Amino acid sequence: MKAFSAANGPKLMLDETSVLDIGGCFIGDTDLAPGRAIPDDGDPRIDHSLEGFLFTCGPDHIRHPDFIEGRDDGKKFPLHGSYSAHPAEILFWDVQGEDAECRARVPLTVATGETALLERHWRINGETGEVSLSDRLTNTGSKPLARVHMYHINIGAWLFDDNVRLSGVMLEGGGFPWNFGADPGSVFCVPVSGEWAEMSLGPIAAIGGLTLKVKFRTDTLPYLQMWRNQKAPAHVLGIEPVSHRLANRAELIATSEITFLQPGESADYGLRFAFV
Repeated sequence: MKAFSAANGPKLMLDETSVLDIGGCFIGDTDLAPGRAIPDDGDPRIDHSLEGFLFTCGPDHIRHPDFIEGRDDGKKFPLHGSYSAHPAEILFWDVQGEDAECRARVPLTVATGETALLERHWRINGETGEVSLSDRLTNTGSKPLARVHMYHINIGAWLFDDNVRLSGVMLEGGGFPWNFGADPGSVFCVPVSGEWAEMSLGPIAAIGGLTLKVKFRTDTLPYLQMWRNQKAPAHVLGIEPVSHRLANRAELIATSEITFLQPGESADYGLRFAFV
């Protein structure tokens, strides 16, 4: 892990061993990442990724394992796709001034054996403390690649009290308490609007009453999925901007909701967050 921080904002621990996702996310001495308070779905790649503050799902598949189309050998796309566990090649790293910036490339081999390239750009604004992530995914293989993507922002929910709420125009009534739905866990997925969707979680007394504000590009991430799991040992809440509604892969392909990147084509994704 490499520490990445600016004059203001969180201190992030970027994971060079797994797509340069975020392991720890520190506000002062408090790490918001869930650590081992997560469910174990039997995939050690995802077990490692899920314990961090942010991991990236895709680029060939999102959500739970499903069959690879056009094959009769029963092989499946892995849990949350193929991104996790691919090491990043850092091209630029500057954390010396007020701001912080990092650029990296991640060569990928996806479940079909084809290749892709993730170009990743992290920035922290030293004045506002806002963290920005810009991603470009290019199909470098010889066959079409499903255009799917999800960011998982995972937070240890033991940090929350009864005053913590989810807020956003995409949410029913404009918001509700963080522990929505039936115990010990629930999930929902809703469409978003505007050029950039915005939602918030807070105030979080454990980090001085700060609120986490999240923004994401809606042209390629037109849905927000929310997930929580309080079935011991899990104690986690997930904020998940995502490319597709909550449905199985075959249905999304049949309705043409999943489209494909042809060889040489690219897709761009964007995420921003700040503690205010």
